[in-house]
Amino acid sequence: MKRRLKVAFCQTALCMGLVYACMFLVGPSASAQTPTAEENAAAIAKLTVGLDTVWVMVCGMMVFFMNLGFGCVESGFARAKNTVNILSKNFVVFAVTSIFYWLIGWGLMFGGGEGDDYIGKTGLWMVTGADNSPAIADYAGDYGSISWAGVPLWAKFFFQLVFAGTAATIVSGAVAERIKYLSFIVFSALMAVVMYPVTGHWIWGGGWLADAGFWDFAGCAVVHSVGGWAAMTGAYILGPRIGKYGPDGKVNAIPGHNMTAAFIGCLVLWLGWFGFNPGSTMGVGDGSLLARIAVNTNAAGAMATITATATAWIVLKKPDLGMTINGCLAGLVAITAPCAWVTMNDSLIIGAVAGVFVVFSVMFFDKIKCDDPVGATSVHLGCGTLGCLAIGLFAEAPAEGALAPAAGLFYGGGMTQLIAQIKGVAAVGVYTVVVSAICWLVIKYTIGLRVTAEEEIEGLDIGEHGHQAYHGFVMNAEAH
Repeated sequence: MKRRLKVAFCQTALCMGLVYACMFLVGPSASAQTPTAEENAAAIAKLTVGLDTVWVMVCGMMVFFMNLGFGCVESGFARAKNTVNILSKNFVVFAVTSIFYWLIGWGLMFGGGEGDDYIGKTGLWMVTGADNSPAIADYAGDYGSISWAGVPLWAKFFFQLVFAGTAATIVSGAVAERIKYLSFIVFSALMAVVMYPVTGHWIWGGGWLADAGFWDFAGCAVVHSVGGWAAMTGAYILGPRIGKYGPDGKVNAIPGHNMTAAFIGCLVLWLGWFGFNPGSTMGVGDGSLLARIAVNTNAAGAMATITATATAWIVLKKPDLGMTINGCLAGLVAITAPCAWVTMNDSLIIGAVAGVFVVFSVMFFDKIKCDDPVGATSVHLGCGTLGCLAIGLFAEAPAEGALAPAAGLFYGGGMTQLIAQIKGVAAVGVYTVVVSAICWLVIKYTIGLRVTAEEEIEGLDIGEHGHQAYHGFVMNAEAH
């Protein structure tokens, strides 16, 4: 017992000796290293940049995750025999966009240069200024239009990249079940170079529409309507699916094969929108603004879900789940542009209108024989346009010196902002329709645009990919 106590005492004494020795050696130098006010300010600034960067990257990852939502919605709304094709398109489109947007799209969208009203001319190929410094001076000469955000350049690039991928993915649904796989890949690459970044430069890259007073917070025009215009043009040039319209003009319903997948996809997209819209702040400095954007986003999506369901119930005599899903997406799209500048009450109004609008829009495109299997044109083009116009109607009067649109018509601002929004919508539409039509037609008369009638009837899974999504399952004729 005495031996144990003696050993314990020696160990304790040794430990205390080491502690005092460390205090003697470290203490004076530690007290001499008390940080100065300048060092504290620098540390706080570094921490702020770090927090903002984490926010932007996480929100970007949420937007990337929306690819799963698009794939599920689109495949669920289509027939079983085309599931592999649709999933593969939604998978590869982001990879293609990633390379081509990095290669040239980013520079065209955010590059500077003398007379850069229409396209970026400097900082192409993601070389100039492409370091990881958050300091504006390091790259403002090339990418000055996005220097307002204090996160590193690569964080900005990543966030904008996932937006570019979203715009290209929108097209997939409208041309589903009859387009050649290779043709879609080629068009996606072209979209990342000659469509999305050009109109994006006009609005977000300091171009002529920005100078003209056009505003779009998170992408009603930049992302959704560009994707929608390209989708509509492609669907029209491709022509309708076999059997969609009868010889007498009757619209024949072609039901989707998996509404569970569509339901899951819509919820994934709804979640992703909380990265899409609040993430566009590119920072966490104003917590009240982040919360406001998130609440407005949710309010519009929820109200549109209700009004679309009710409208379908009245017009179609049944609460159609497909219309409910598209109604939710319609509200989320419509609030994307004005989410930072409107009240929650106005968000509810915007969502309510979008939910009603999308039902009649789907019916309208069927009447003019523009076959869009998932309603992407109605959701993204139609409601993207509504969202842009909503700024001119509902934008609150900005605070003095704030970077925001002028007050909307309903807030005493007159027609000024609404006219600017109408001009922007028209300009984006004309450019995208013309350029996308040229791209579609060039593809059509070179490598071909549409699969053969035999492949379409059999299903693109077999003809384009050589295997099926549900191998071994017996499908009934309607589902197949």
